[in-house]
Amino acid sequence: MSANEPVSIHILDREYTVGVEPEERSSLMAAAKLLDSKMREVRGSNRMAAVDRIAVLAALNLAHELQQLRDERHSRDREFSRALDDLHRRLDEVLDAPR
Repeated sequence: MSANEPVSIHILDREYTVGVEPEERSSLMAAAKLLDSKMREVRGSNRMAAVDRIAVLAALNLAHELQQLRDERHSRDREFSRALDDLHRRLDEVLDAPR
C-alpha cells in the first residue's frame, strides 16, 4: 500500500496542499485544473466576487454536468437492455422454430 504524498495545486490564484496516492496524482491535477477553469469561468470579469460563492456556483455547474452524464448513461443502459432483450427474443424464436 502506498502512502499519500503532498501535492500543491493552484485554484483561482490560491495554493492548496493535499495528500494523494501517487497513482492518483495526475487525476487530481486534472480535477484541480478543471475546477480552476470552472471557477474562473464563473468569476468572469468580476474580480471582487466572493470566492465561496464562486466555488459553490462552479461546484453546482460541475455537479449538473455530472448528473447529465449519469442521465445519458442511464438512458443508454436502458436502450442497450432493450436491444439485448430483443435479440434474446429473436434468438429464442429461431431456436424454437421447427426444423
